[in-house]
Amino acid sequence: MIEKLPFGATGHQSTRIIFGAATLGGMSQTRADSTLELVESYGINHIDVAASYGDAELRLANFLQDHRKEVFLATKTGERKGSEARASIERSLSRMQIDQLDLIQFHNLAQDEDWDIAMGPGGALEAAIQAQKEGLVRFIGVTGHGTRIAEMHLKSLARFDFASVLLPYSFMSMEDEQYKAEFETLYRLCQEKNVAMQTIKAIARRRWRPEAEDKKFSWYEPLREPQAIRNAVHWVLNRPGIFLNTTSDATLLKTVFDAAVEFQLADKSDLNERVAQDAAANDQEPLFFRGELDDVQGPNGLSR
Repeated sequence: MIEKLPFGATGHQSTRIIFGAATLGGMSQTRADSTLELVESYGINHIDVAASYGDAELRLANFLQDHRKEVFLATKTGERKGSEARASIERSLSRMQIDQLDLIQFHNLAQDEDWDIAMGPGGALEAAIQAQKEGLVRFIGVTGHGTRIAEMHLKSLARFDFASVLLPYSFMSMEDEQYKAEFETLYRLCQEKNVAMQTIKAIARRRWRPEAEDKKFSWYEPLREPQAIRNAVHWVLNRPGIFLNTTSDATLLKTVFDAAVEFQLADKSDLNERVAQDAAANDQEPLFFRGELDDVQGPNGLSR
């Protein structure tokens, strides 16, 4: 079984692996249904999607008709202005054929200009709070990518008591000393304030290289060697109290799920050494470079 933990102060016991439903965005309904059957078979009870993930919200609708009460359901809006964020929330509810979201998140709130609009008068935060008052959403969170996002989440938590944050956490991301320091500060604050911390990019190898011929199911190239994936997943889960959102590459889901099942009984004594060896063996690179390459846009417009 995959371990469950309280998802911050929400009262929900979430599996430490959260299903990242971005993987459903380009699937047929038949394949999406079979993917969700796999998710259900591992007991995963928390789904994370976004308005911008292609048809992912639509692909979830069938599943939610029978399983809505069994899962904690989060989506995201990339809108910064209040009226547009409200419309996004209503559209997500309609697309998934549900009456309430457990969590609405501000998607990739990583830039100061966007932050000022979203958090200011008439911004997305006001709209989300109003939607919360009306019972359309239960909780509000914030997400993001890039080398500044831990810093930005600290700024967001100083502005409002968000229920959750989401950001990259991997061996390679923590090679950036400034990011590492800001992440650790954010982690301590989340632990103190009972804010759920979700992490992403655990099994990222590097950005796609021009010569790569693999099928591209995400904007970055993932690790594919099962033992390296297992080590990377265990390295993340070895930090107490955090959650791991899955990759958008559905071909790797079972490997990630199996690693999570094995985690509690696994030998964790030399995890740092193992992931460092894997990084060297797989020629891993950071996905983000401070001040140079902090966006998430990838080949063919993929941004998941």
